[in-house]
Order: sequence, then C-alpha cells, then structure tokens
Amino acid sequence: MQDIKGSKFEDRLAAQAEAKKALLAKLKPKPTVRPEEFVDSRTLRERELEAVRVKRAEDRETQRQAQLAARAAEEAAKKSERKVRKALTKAEQQAKREASRAQRMMARTGMKLGEEWDV
Repeated sequence: MQDIKGSKFEDRLAAQAEAKKALLAKLKPKPTVRPEEFVDSRTLRERELEAVRVKRAEDRETQRQAQLAARAAEEAAKKSERKVRKALTKAEQQAKREASRAQRMMARTGMKLGEEWDV
C-alpha cells in the first residue's frame, strides 16, 4: 500500500521525535535575566542615606560660609564705625586744645573774647 502523502514510518517517527524535542524545549526553565549590577534594598537604602548625608553636609557648609561672611561684614562695619568715632574724638580734642591755647593767649595778652589782633 502506498502512502498518499509519501511519508514512510521512519519519517513519521523522526517527525514525532522532533515535535517531542520542541515541546520539551518549551518546558525547559529559561535562565533568569539579571541586571548587570544587582542592587538589593539594603544597598539602595544605604546609597540614599549617603546622598542625604552629603546634601546635609553641603547645606551646613553653605550656612557656615554665610555666617562667616555676615560676621566679617559686621566686623568691618564696627571697624569703620570705630574709625569714624576715633576721628571725631581726635577732632574734638584738637578743637579743645586750640580753644585752651586761645584762652591762654588771651589771658597773657589781656584780650577779651571777640577782640581782634592788631598787627
């Protein structure tokens, strides 16, 4: 008897074996896809904490720099104020000295306040 499809018993067995291999290949467990760098939750949390610590340290440093600048500006203002006060005091003392010299001169010459020198 001839086969209509032209396949023999061995061909059918080979086809059956191939189908069975393909079915078993589908059922085999596939390797899991892992990221190149596996990060567990603990490591992730540590990284986040480190980032927060760095940010806080930067904020503290910025605040410290601002305080130093404010302190320097305050000291400069005080120094300037002290110089002005010192100059005023010096001018007042000089005016006092000149007034006392003028009084002594008037006392020596017998002039009264408001009189002019005759040259």
